[in-house]
Amino acid sequence: MKIWFDILTPKQVLFFEPMIKQLQKSNEVFCTARNYREVTELAKIRKMKLALIGKHGGSLKADKLNASLNRTTLLTSKIQRFKPDLTISFCSPEAARVSFGLGIRHIAFCDSPHAEAVMRLSIPLIQKLLVPWIIPKNEFTKYGIKAKDIIQYKAIDASVIIRYNDYNISSIPKKKKNILIRLEEEHAAYMQKNRESTMTIVREIVKKFDNHNVMILPRYHDQIAKLKHVLGNKAKILDQVIDSKTLLQDTDIFVGSGGTMTAESALLGIPTISYNAVPNLVEKYLVRKKLAIRETNSKKIVSVIEKILRSDNTRFKNNARLAMDAMDDPVKKLGQIIKLKD
Repeated sequence: MKIWFDILTPKQVLFFEPMIKQLQKSNEVFCTARNYREVTELAKIRKMKLALIGKHGGSLKADKLNASLNRTTLLTSKIQRFKPDLTISFCSPEAARVSFGLGIRHIAFCDSPHAEAVMRLSIPLIQKLLVPWIIPKNEFTKYGIKAKDIIQYKAIDASVIIRYNDYNISSIPKKKKNILIRLEEEHAAYMQKNRESTMTIVREIVKKFDNHNVMILPRYHDQIAKLKHVLGNKAKILDQVIDSKTLLQDTDIFVGSGGTMTAESALLGIPTISYNAVPNLVEKYLVRKKLAIRETNSKKIVSVIEKILRSDNTRFKNNARLAMDAMDDPVKKLGQIIKLKD
């Protein structure tokens, strides 16, 4: 079988990696991506071969539209030549349009029904949708797919990244703790605007914990420039793309926007705070299961960090272990679905 993967985000690089390795054993696999800083650099680190087609559209609607239209045209030509039997994506709008137009069966994963623009452009055109069990099917059927074509698996997507990576979490006590802050996906169409700015949160943490190692992981060049201008050398700004595994192995406290790294950190048992920049059902699950703490006010986040620094935090590790032990492997689920006929 010839299989096409379209990979759009750093999360998708890590999530699809074990699936690609498994399928490559007995299939011809072709992987595409768009020219997008974190994806291209992370793929190099992971030694994943990607064909870069088109680019990320940025934050403006017209730029997003033009980038998507151009990428769809470029992909059409490329995929016509490859002639895949199956497309696999994380609800890529371009992969959905090209697959539909060329009559290619399309299986998609998704844990982000809040990304309304992407859902409306992709969901009606796919044949099977695989989603975490904590997300009700009606979160997706409203976009135009039948409930019978949605398959739930008992796992959240960050568990795949953890299951197929060998993490060596540091257990050596340190005088100075490593506090890692992950900035949000501010160019996404679904970004929540009416909230305290992340920069305010960053400033408060950096000011309060100057006796610890505060590290900030941005996503875009403009975020890097702004952080360097505002903070100078008061914190370590990670201006190179780094594998999350490498970073999290030595992280003592993680502060994230509620996305994939927040879930990854939480499932590793690292004390995790979500400032909930992107409210979503996975983040709600993490908070409900006491795997992460939600706090959106900068001063209250500082108070939570102070409390974590005074505690042994074994509850985070225990909760994470219980959660991971109860989860299935979506990689195996995909293998089962591929063998099924519509």
